[in-house]
Amino acid sequence: QVQLVESGGGLVQAGGSLRLSCAASGTLAMGWFRQAPGKERDFVASIMWNGRSTRYGDSVRGRFTISRDNAKNTVYLQMNSLKPEDTAVYYCAAGRSYRLTGAGEYDYWGQGTQVTVSS
Repeated sequence: QVQLVESGGGLVQAGGSLRLSCAASGTLAMGWFRQAPGKERDFVASIMWNGRSTRYGDSVRGRFTISRDNAKNTVYLQMNSLKPEDTAVYYCAAGRSYRLTGAGEYDYWGQGTQVTVSS
């Protein structure tokens, strides 16, 4: 059983930065998704189990960076140049391959952490 616990969300002004963390047991590909009220859960970023490859959603590429420290069993999402449209609940997920971008393709989920970007 893989347990995921996110942390690091909060309120930030547009243009600011936040770093999310996900404590994850096990060695799987990891991903970040987000869900705004009334919208679907969208892919943000993913990373291979060893950290060698990553993938990003179009709306965050160049602003967000996913990384992992397997010695600490932690995955990070560094979010820079935040925009009001980045406001959402952010979820950490674990799955079979970092190439997967559909929420239904990931097997384990954290409880989510709220990120709010004010204009």
